[in-house]
Amino acid sequence: MKSFLAGVFALGLWAAPAVELRILSVGSIDPALTRNAEQFQKQSGHQATIQVDTAPGLTRRLEAGESADILIAPPNVLDDAAKAGKIVAATRTPVARVGVGIAVRRGGPSPGVQSPEALKQALERVESVVFNEGSSGLYLERLFEQMGIGDKMKPKTTRYPNGGQVAQHVVNGKGNEIGFLPISYIKSNEALGLQYVGPLPGNAQNYTNYEAAVMSSSKAQEAAKDFIKYLTTPPAKQVFSASGVD
Repeated sequence: MKSFLAGVFALGLWAAPAVELRILSVGSIDPALTRNAEQFQKQSGHQATIQVDTAPGLTRRLEAGESADILIAPPNVLDDAAKAGKIVAATRTPVARVGVGIAVRRGGPSPGVQSPEALKQALERVESVVFNEGSSGLYLERLFEQMGIGDKMKPKTTRYPNGGQVAQHVVNGKGNEIGFLPISYIKSNEALGLQYVGPLPGNAQNYTNYEAAVMSSSKAQEAAKDFIKYLTTPPAKQVFSASGVD
């Protein structure tokens, strides 16, 4: 009990007036982010409303003048936000990273992906692949080129703006098809009919790093700082890890 209270005091979560924090975040670390927000509320009394979008979507929203208390996004998005004076640069904190995973519909053909070479062979045999138009999708395009199968993959590739559309396509598929999604997204949507095959193997893997920062327009900057600190604690990391977020 003493150690718990010490942690609460260290985070600055004790006896502060309760506020409602608005968070703009990438969707790939939710629902673990939501669960962490719920635990943070229990300890601090501060509530958090989370709105998720893709990294390009967050950029567009910021350019349109949207604001919040906290922004969680890849470093390049925060770089642009810092240049525009939209975040408090000194509060930037690494909070998570997510690797790319391979998914099929439940009961569908499951490819062997134990090594980059096995993945290449599976991609050459598969009827179609599906992935997003975001950062992981751009990485996959480069990976296929590096594997020497870029031209073969183009005619059997379908891309969507976000992970939800990718997942729905995979679940509704009928042939020999595989999808690529953030590992955390696959694990949180297995009940919908996705089957997690495994991560991109070996040096084919790519991680997207995410940072959190307090937004300059926030009227609750101290509470926002406390929430970001909370995301770096062992209990928060355990919640992330259980959902496939490093």
